[in-house]
Amino acid sequence: MSADLYQTRLHINQVVHRCAGQVKQLQPRSELQSVGVKMKMRPQLLLVLTAVVCAAAKPLSKAAMTSNKLLLISFDGFRWDYDQDVDTPNLDQLAADGVKAKYITPPMLTMTSPSHFTTITGRWVEDHEVVHNLMFNQETNLKVPHKETLKRSEWWDNGALPLWITAQNQGLKTASFSFPGGGANYSGQGVNRVLLEESGHPDDNETEWRQKIDTVMSWFSEEDFHLVTLYYGEPDNVGHAKGPDTPDRKEIIRQIDRTIGYLKDAIDRHNLTDGLNVIITSDHGMTTVKKKPQEVFDALSNVPNITVYKKNEIPESFHLAKSERLPPIVIIADLGFNLNSRFIVYVNKGDHGFHNTEMDMKTIFRAFGPSFKRSYLSEPFDSIHIYPLMCKLLQIQPAPHNGSLSVTEDMLLPTTTAKPSLTTPQGSFTTAGSQGARLSVVLLLAMLLSMFAVL
Repeated sequence: MSADLYQTRLHINQVVHRCAGQVKQLQPRSELQSVGVKMKMRPQLLLVLTAVVCAAAKPLSKAAMTSNKLLLISFDGFRWDYDQDVDTPNLDQLAADGVKAKYITPPMLTMTSPSHFTTITGRWVEDHEVVHNLMFNQETNLKVPHKETLKRSEWWDNGALPLWITAQNQGLKTASFSFPGGGANYSGQGVNRVLLEESGHPDDNETEWRQKIDTVMSWFSEEDFHLVTLYYGEPDNVGHAKGPDTPDRKEIIRQIDRTIGYLKDAIDRHNLTDGLNVIITSDHGMTTVKKKPQEVFDALSNVPNITVYKKNEIPESFHLAKSERLPPIVIIADLGFNLNSRFIVYVNKGDHGFHNTEMDMKTIFRAFGPSFKRSYLSEPFDSIHIYPLMCKLLQIQPAPHNGSLSVTEDMLLPTTTAKPSLTTPQGSFTTAGSQGARLSVVLLLAMLLSMFAVL
């Protein structure tokens, strides 16, 4: 007997026994013994019909039966080389226990929402159309800041299905913890479970980081979730506020490393070591913002249709140079051109959003678990290829995407079981869950016939 057939029969037996108990509670045994043969058939028929309904209401998903669980973690703004100038024993151990890519390249634009949505959909930005962290409607001039976009389905639901929905449609149970895009609905369908933090909530509390891990581990071990995505807002915030080349950035990397160690311990405590794959990545890197007046002046001097002055070189005829409130550099636009500006009360010391070919924009990839090779160093690849890898790990049929499994499949251990086929000979899509449900009905009908034969 094959393992799949054995699991199906076991599932049916459990359903029948469970439903039989419900039928017996409805019909006392004394009544069953006091009626004739025709009446005796009724509870048995009800038993079988109830079992059929129970099986149909919860179809058997082959992906849920045979795949390992998957945890995707993103540390926002984790540049590819952030662990090279800090002691990170837990990240180093991940490289020994699993897979490390030299670096990965985020999509253009190298910003949080566009990049995360490319990872979770496998689509380029031009296809999923989440083009910025801020939501802007050109017709109404509506502007929505980043944190407030996380529940705005009209910003995320543009026809590209994220992994959560694709997995749910094939019988899996998914959750999102603060991951960009997880709070939206897609054609009216939401993620099974969503937790979002309020705008302004601090991102750097190490105790809360560990509490998030404890919550996620309980989802896997106690509630049988198959896919969970978890987002941390660091080291992005520190990179912006203090700069990427500062002691503050190094300290937040140490905190991340301690969190990775806590994650590994939590996986062991919840007995998930042999059944949970983990991918740790990010959305973009970070670079130091140049603020020295001479560097800014040199950069602006080549911009057409403006004239740039240093404060001490402003013509006397302007009658401006003696003002103490005048900035070090003054820009005047040519006639017919506007300078779009805003009042800035704070200027980032580090930033991203630059060309994705710049090394400072590259980011990290680590993976470990029962499906991954150990001590495997991967060549660099584009983050768009993470999506088909995750579908492979979950053993589900991908939605249309721009990635390729061939880029990442060498990091996986060879499998001994064939990948489940989710396509009929005619090419129409079906799910392993519906196939299991049909097989359940066939076996239950056979049981019905055998009951008639006995009676």
